[in-house]
Amino acid sequence: MLKIAWAKNYNHPLPPNHRFPMIKYDLLREQLLYEGTVAEENFFTPELIDRQVVLATHNEDYVEKLHQLRLSRSEVRRTGFPLSYSLVERELLITSGTVRCTQFALDYGISMNIAGGTHHAFTDRGEGFCLLNDQAVAANYLLANRLASKILIIDLDVHQGNGTAEIFGKEPNVFTFSMHGVNNYPLHKEKSDLDVELNDGTTDDEYLFILQKHLKILLKRLTPDFVFFQSGVDVLSSDKLGRLGLTLNGCKQRDYFVLDTLQKAGIPVVVTMGGGYSSKLSHIIEAHANTYRAAQELFF
Repeated sequence: MLKIAWAKNYNHPLPPNHRFPMIKYDLLREQLLYEGTVAEENFFTPELIDRQVVLATHNEDYVEKLHQLRLSRSEVRRTGFPLSYSLVERELLITSGTVRCTQFALDYGISMNIAGGTHHAFTDRGEGFCLLNDQAVAANYLLANRLASKILIIDLDVHQGNGTAEIFGKEPNVFTFSMHGVNNYPLHKEKSDLDVELNDGTTDDEYLFILQKHLKILLKRLTPDFVFFQSGVDVLSSDKLGRLGLTLNGCKQRDYFVLDTLQKAGIPVVVTMGGGYSSKLSHIIEAHANTYRAAQELFF
């Protein structure tokens, strides 16, 4: 069964001027239920994550400052969100959801978090709408509990997974692969194990050719036993924060290829939604919904 992490306050704690890109979490759930792709039983509500699990990835002083709302003005500004207890709780729930998804992925082959993919969070700071790095916390959880020994993180959000790259810069058991826009945020890129930079306006055919080439090589060379897939849909040509030229169909083919490849290889995968900032909300929901449709078709 496809198990999906979802919590009511994935979006609601944010003030109105920050809420537009976040309302997709509720709308995506409603769309998937309406069309019958999933049922209520597919969803689970994560609980707040144990602080010790977070501390295996994030600096203790930074975590304490988050819990006590003691970030400086510049640190808050860097995150892009006004700091509040509800926001911190939201981040803890999202991270918990991705950690719990790992067990469901081991059981069923795949699991998904309607939020997550907070790849701009570093060991000791947050950036770009990310306070805690959920995939990094979950990857370290798998390693610490000997549930995986070689992890591949496939980050196809339009922005480089700079925080993830920093966190695992010296971890040989986690390979970070980020395929992103060369001229997009962040201005200063970290060094992933593999960075593939794309020019503005990259189209479906070029994008899919590059992705297929690299992913096939990586899976053969690394033989990972677990994968995290950051499936941001800000690669769409309509995205306000992107710069690439993918169509809805191209984005759909991207996710189908990744999930089909992993399913055939028998590698468990946790999928997080990542970014999506098209001016047309319907484009965001449809692009994300395609990822769930592919998961159901390929794995169940």
